[in-house]
Amino acid sequence: MSRCKGAMLATLVLSVLAGCQQAPPPFLAEYPTIDLLIENGAVLDGLGDDAMTADVVVVGDRIVFVGDADFSADDIESRVEKRIDATGKTVAPGFIDLHSHGDPLETPEFENFLAMGVTTISLGEDGDSPYVEPLSDWLAEVSNKGIGTNLAMFVGHGTLRDQAGIGMSADPEPEASARMLEMLDEALKYTFGLSTGLEYNPGLNASTEELRELAKVVGRNDRMIMSHMRNEDDDQLEASIAELLEQGEDARVHISHLKAVYGNGAARAEEILGILADARAAGVNITADIYPYSASYTGIDIVFPVWAKTREQFDAVKVERRDELAEYLRNRVNRRNGPESTLLGTDPYTGKTLADLAHELELPFEDVLIDVIGPDGASGAYFVMNDELQARLLKDPNIGVCSDGSPTGFHPRGHGTFAKIIEKYVLKDKVLTLEEAVRKLTSFPAQILGLSERGVVAENMIADLIIFDAKKVRDRASYPDPFQLAEGFDVVVVNGKVARENGQLVPEMFGRVLQPE
Repeated sequence: MSRCKGAMLATLVLSVLAGCQQAPPPFLAEYPTIDLLIENGAVLDGLGDDAMTADVVVVGDRIVFVGDADFSADDIESRVEKRIDATGKTVAPGFIDLHSHGDPLETPEFENFLAMGVTTISLGEDGDSPYVEPLSDWLAEVSNKGIGTNLAMFVGHGTLRDQAGIGMSADPEPEASARMLEMLDEALKYTFGLSTGLEYNPGLNASTEELRELAKVVGRNDRMIMSHMRNEDDDQLEASIAELLEQGEDARVHISHLKAVYGNGAARAEEILGILADARAAGVNITADIYPYSASYTGIDIVFPVWAKTREQFDAVKVERRDELAEYLRNRVNRRNGPESTLLGTDPYTGKTLADLAHELELPFEDVLIDVIGPDGASGAYFVMNDELQARLLKDPNIGVCSDGSPTGFHPRGHGTFAKIIEKYVLKDKVLTLEEAVRKLTSFPAQILGLSERGVVAENMIADLIIFDAKKVRDRASYPDPFQLAEGFDVVVVNGKVARENGQLVPEMFGRVLQPE
């Protein structure tokens, strides 16, 4: 062989060997270190699309690549900080809870939410936000202390009423009303909107005109109204929705935990959905959410009349109008499926129904409410909803999901809601496909809240992610034992960091107090 031919052959061999080496993924040039690599998962993007087998690459708090990352063994060894094999599992955006409760200064980890795949919660609901002025000081304290989930904060109408000096007045002074509107305007700079709780004091005293003025301020700030409507009883529901739709002429509006108390059947659900569809067709931006339980949970004052809800009112009525109050309570509780359907969740009555307590004390249940409990003496779960009606509401594409739960509330929704959606409504009852369920729990609530960088698995989105096997998801919380954590969400990633893995919290918290866009 000539020297020239030998040189050519050597060059050819080197060229072939070089071609056999695996070229690094193109994004490695920009990101020499990969913080998290999730491999071979069935990725649901959150938009309702079919799953695709893909890798998800995270740098910092962002998703930088979704697809076949094609890393070499050397790249994985030298550049990947954490690697998770998601073969046989679903990778999805973290769930977003549209209506939550809890105190991040007391239970900042919020493991109950993380355990069921929730990476963002909403607080300040039902017209009740922390009594701190300005609310931004409280949010700064939460941020400094740390929080396990992300937080979208609302300012409460009832709290603003109290801070403005209106309290429970049905006819506030103009100066106080103006002060409330000014406080709202300021709070909307850093909150996601106004929440109302019109079945509770002091919000129940607000007129429709007051609510319209508040809505104008909300609309000017491009925020939303998250409303626990004035009355959720089936025969009052249309009027309550109509009142909210009036506010919807000025601002985006949202119905919290939509329900028809003692309403029944899918046909009734169709009527309710028809009202909302007609409103959207007329240009009102209205959405709603539900939770997947037949029992609500709130203070026992929900069964008391508006003229006997506060301690001062009650003490006077107890003396002056006792028979009238007893008759009201008897009729209202019986219409709400009777005392057997009220499960008390406050010591010393925890775990007993109102019927149990009445039997134990050998008193009519209305006398128990008047002489033993009172309007401020307990909270409870009220079995007042119809499963068929709720399932039909859930199926509607414009209805999202909330827990309305907390780490401490004596109701399984605080620990089970999102697991129950997967276990019951996707796998067992097949009300939803997994793709649609994930959309309802991710991109749809992100759209409602205006979180444009969350709720979708895609490049440049913030990496709030969950990894789970849908067949292994379990809602373990029950009414007798509501504090059992959900199972099956193997990995929960918050802002690019693994926050919970294999049933264990990591020591650090990675949530953030979110700012509206």
